[in-house]
Amino acid sequence: MVGGGSFGTAVAILLVRAGLRTTLLVRSAEHAEELRRRRENRRYLPGVPLPPALRVAALAGDWGEPLARADLVFLAVPSKALPTAVEALGQRKPPAHAGLVSLAKGLVPPDGRQPTALLADRFGGDRIACVGGPAHAREMVEAGAGLVCAAWSRELAHAVAGVFQAAGVVCEVSSDPVGVELAGVAKNAAAVAVGATREQGLNAAGMAAADIFLEVLAFAERRGAQARTFVGRAGTGDLVATALAPTSRNRTAGELLAQGVPAAEIPARVGQAVEALETVQLLAQAIAREGLEAPVTSALAHLIDGSLPLDRWVALVRAQQPPPARFGRPRSWLLRMRYLARRLRRRRQLADGQDATGAAPE
Repeated sequence: MVGGGSFGTAVAILLVRAGLRTTLLVRSAEHAEELRRRRENRRYLPGVPLPPALRVAALAGDWGEPLARADLVFLAVPSKALPTAVEALGQRKPPAHAGLVSLAKGLVPPDGRQPTALLADRFGGDRIACVGGPAHAREMVEAGAGLVCAAWSRELAHAVAGVFQAAGVVCEVSSDPVGVELAGVAKNAAAVAVGATREQGLNAAGMAAADIFLEVLAFAERRGAQARTFVGRAGTGDLVATALAPTSRNRTAGELLAQGVPAAEIPARVGQAVEALETVQLLAQAIAREGLEAPVTSALAHLIDGSLPLDRWVALVRAQQPPPARFGRPRSWLLRMRYLARRLRRRRQLADGQDATGAAPE
């Protein structure tokens, strides 16, 4: 497990519960020593004991030995740090059979690439998976979660899901890494929007979240994602969990934005990185490059960078009218069959000397 934040620590605990020999790699030697001594990650997951079997090492040290024996490598680092982690992995050459699993829910700067795309370019798509879904870190280790593991490889997706299931956590299998990742990105952006808007009205908060999901879904479909992923656990399920969580970093970030706190100061207030503050900007730019309109996502990016006042953000959300539905002739084979059946019945009635209502002509 590369990354010792709250989610990385929680997943490492689950891996040990599943019976895997697990090493948790954290950023500094000081943090690694603290975890080994206290057997608790007081910085990011206080009150949750680390299993005795969990090994802890520092990324700055020699972690080539545990990596050389790895069957799975989980990456729980912020998306902006992923290129550095990928470079370090490439230098240490993980085993050719090892699967690489991204736990990030952001986009990689500077062009807003998805984490799995970056990993696939370096290590090959068949080795890459990602995990999404409603998974609040503390609740995940204490009561469970609703994870979704997506991969292009059926075998890898089932292997990762099997590990979580062995740890007592529900994990759905998906063949849609693009959808799972972008649904997580949409969830984070929508959670910030909810936090920034809910004091101005719950209806407006719901409108903002829905419009962002709709805009990101259009973008995701351009990249080959499945719409059903966005209405499943990786999308709306994760959004509900994040919006309701008292300690949600993204919703809290939105609330702080509404209070006038600059985005640059929010991570220090929250005590951890808030990926959405950087990801929303990358997302808005990526959507624009696709030639798609995303007025709410774009406005949220401007709210975050300070160029859009809160009152104008709320006014835009309340006034935004989504694109109208497209009406056309029904193409369902069932409707077509019903139409043909009615025509056949009418011909028979006419042949029998009856009108279309069943009465004999006068």
